[in-house]
Amino acid sequence: MTDSDPTAGSRRPTPVSVLLPTVRWTEACDEVTDQLRGPAAFTGGDEGERGGDCAADELLVICDSPDDPVAARRGDLPDRVRILVAGEPEGCSGKANAIAAGMETAANDRIAWTDDDFRHPPDWLATLDADYDRRGPTTEVPVFVGEDPLARLFEPAYVIGGTLAVFAAGVAWGGAVIFERDDLRDGEAAFRRDLRRTVSDDGTLTEHLDVSAVDRTRYVRAGGSLRGSLERFVRFLTITRYHAPRATAFNAAFGVAMAALCLFAPFVGVSLVTALAGAAYARFGIARATFLLAAPGVLIAPPLMAYALARRTFVWGGRRYRWRSMFDVEVEPV
Repeated sequence: MTDSDPTAGSRRPTPVSVLLPTVRWTEACDEVTDQLRGPAAFTGGDEGERGGDCAADELLVICDSPDDPVAARRGDLPDRVRILVAGEPEGCSGKANAIAAGMETAANDRIAWTDDDFRHPPDWLATLDADYDRRGPTTEVPVFVGEDPLARLFEPAYVIGGTLAVFAAGVAWGGAVIFERDDLRDGEAAFRRDLRRTVSDDGTLTEHLDVSAVDRTRYVRAGGSLRGSLERFVRFLTITRYHAPRATAFNAAFGVAMAALCLFAPFVGVSLVTALAGAAYARFGIARATFLLAAPGVLIAPPLMAYALARRTFVWGGRRYRWRSMFDVEVEPV
């Protein structure tokens, strides 16, 4: 379509369904709501009823139970917003169950996933949507910012193993990813079936979708307590263990080698790992001094990885998961 085409200026954007799992109405809900385009699409009823013009964005705020605090807003919602109660997960994580329910319910073919633990600037949705028009399935890149001492110690490892990996390896990040249903290689039904029998929503999406990353980061709050940060580390390592076993083996070997270098040749080792972390921070414009913690982080990495690999359960979102294999998950009360 060229500028001379009479319909070029009037072509409407493709409507997007945004899926946001949360148990509380947070600032992120307001931020995304303010960015929805198109006429009012959902009005009336507890869950919201389809109406108005179909060419409208929508936000599905997805919780687990009618008792979750956000469910109390079902009768008082902005236009184009619905509350969806996914139900308790059985054989999968609460997050994966919520996303599967959202995919089933969403009105549009173009889908964006997001989370409530980072800031969504006013152009977030429009920019992500434009990315899809230019390049197809697209993900933004997370930078995990620690909110407790252990989480801050993990920051360099998460930049190298998380931020860099998402950017370079075609990994989908569930906090900011956009795609269309037809992009799923094995079809949507197979994708939702896999979600409902595993733990990682974005790990499973990566298995079903070819995605590319834009050079745009989002700062994500991580941790808040030592226990929470340790459980997150166990969960992250378990996810990579099942979804990227070769990468996990490499990371373990690399971590042991760097720890040994720091112990037996401290000047060389500390200088090297600090320089590597500093280069990764500089590459993504991360203006945080935590790259200086790379060396102590490397020293504690081998025992922490051994601990994480030995663990048979981890806690996430108020539930304990016993994840025996990719599609063998048991949900236990905490």
